[in-house]
Amino acid sequence: MSITKQELAQVFQFEGLTRSNAYDPDWVIANMMGPNVMWLTESLSQVMSLKPGMRVLDMGCGKAVSSIFLAKEFGLQVWAADLWIDPNDNLERIRAFGLDDQVFPIRFEAHDIPFASDFFDAIVSMDSYHYFGADDLYLRDRFSHLVKPGGQIGIIVPGLAQEVLSASIPEHMQPYWHSSFWSFHSPEWWRRNWERSETVEVERADMVPNGWKLWLTSEEVSAKWREEKREKVVDEAALLREDKGRYLGFTRMVARRNPSI
Repeated sequence: MSITKQELAQVFQFEGLTRSNAYDPDWVIANMMGPNVMWLTESLSQVMSLKPGMRVLDMGCGKAVSSIFLAKEFGLQVWAADLWIDPNDNLERIRAFGLDDQVFPIRFEAHDIPFASDFFDAIVSMDSYHYFGADDLYLRDRFSHLVKPGGQIGIIVPGLAQEVLSASIPEHMQPYWHSSFWSFHSPEWWRRNWERSETVEVERADMVPNGWKLWLTSEEVSAKWREEKREKVVDEAALLREDKGRYLGFTRMVARRNPSI
């Protein structure tokens, strides 16, 4: 059964995320490519130092929802970078908010980034960094130099409260486990990955509070909004209900580029 606009407005709220809760849920859900990226963006913004006029790279921005949010809420200049979404389509969304002088859509591959060193005041990435940035050398060789010395890098990615080994997948997760889940890691795993680069000083490595509920709500509401069940390799809603936050959620990382590097 479809959900009415009034019901959607009531359900599509999340405690503590007052900025993103104010946006039209129809628009947010229509542009979702996974869990509600606006919720993720606000969760990251709460632990970063974002100031008007800063130049920010939004890596893997998808349909530029996160970029629009950052520009509108914090007065930032945002480069909305994605490989898969046409920059012309993103520009239409950006113009609809009157932000085409603040948000600049661009397409490139994460291993071929066309910006000078020290160009950005901050870099963010929502629900995408785990696809390209888990390599031990990626942060050191391809990413950290893009932000000014002392500038912040912040990411939120699907994560695990504790690492899972191939021989010890929790029993309740086994019916749902998919090979893509091996890209999910704990805050401590990401901390070690980043600290080994010696290019950043980690300020925060944690799980987003109630991140599993955020993920579950996104799955349930978007399924109702679309009226028909989407085909998925994994039934994420069922898995999240079974897990109840014991393992699954979102890993949140914030670091500053080492001024001496």
